[in-house]
Amino acid sequence: MQNNTQGKLYLCATPIGNLEDITLRVLHTLEQVDLIAAEDTRNSIKLLNYYDIKTPMTSYHEYNKVEKAYQLVEKMKMGQNVALITDAGTPGISDPGEELVRICYKSGIEVTSLPGACACITALTLSGLPTRRFAFEAFLPSDKKERAYILSALESETRTIILYEAPHHLRKTLEELYAALGDRKLTLCRELTKLYETIFPTTISDAISYYEIQEPKGEFVLIIEGKSIQKLQEEKQQEWMEMPLTEHMAYYENQGISHKEAMKLVAKDRGISKREVYAMLLEQAKISS
Repeated sequence: MQNNTQGKLYLCATPIGNLEDITLRVLHTLEQVDLIAAEDTRNSIKLLNYYDIKTPMTSYHEYNKVEKAYQLVEKMKMGQNVALITDAGTPGISDPGEELVRICYKSGIEVTSLPGACACITALTLSGLPTRRFAFEAFLPSDKKERAYILSALESETRTIILYEAPHHLRKTLEELYAALGDRKLTLCRELTKLYETIFPTTISDAISYYEIQEPKGEFVLIIEGKSIQKLQEEKQQEWMEMPLTEHMAYYENQGISHKEAMKLVAKDRGISKREVYAMLLEQAKISS
């Protein structure tokens, strides 16, 4: 550990199911730090007992994340090293760890991250869907207005989408996704790295039908196909086509764009030639006169 006057915060990734999915570096760090801040000490004690780690623990969770963060910072200022662990996976991903990291930086405390298991990345690699670009949304908000806003924004998302969901909310979430996104390719991942791990490539509509009969069990990660860029472009082109041509021209000319350049932009928006735009404008001018 450090020999400096101040201590350090270690973000330690822990298993998401299988207790053997942990790095030697994390195990060594958990043994050597002065204190382990755990999201749920009752859950984390199982991991510590499995590896015979005797380091003291304290709770750090959603309901004490600010007050306790300042207490932990004070300990680190006095020279103690603290390891932060979550219930499962990498701290700071969809958990209160991000607040502690923010307050540590604000207070001049050094932070380092010890990589390891992460449910969203594990599920993404198993999904069979594009992995180059993805949008991680974690759990959808419980607030109705915020939830509706996020679902609406996801409708035009071209990246692969990753969501977390609990079994008792899965059916409702699938129905909301279908209403907001339409039918999409979907891979359902449940109980990752555990005995009953299941990877279920399907579609949103088929998943709804399946879970009308089957009871959802286990924690789920949903990997959802993003909207194709081509489809997005086609929809936007259709919107432009439905706009009156003179209004479309005015949209650009009102921005100070010349008539000639506006015709080029309008032609591109509508997927037609500049000559066609010119001819249509002439025809409309004749009708108006």
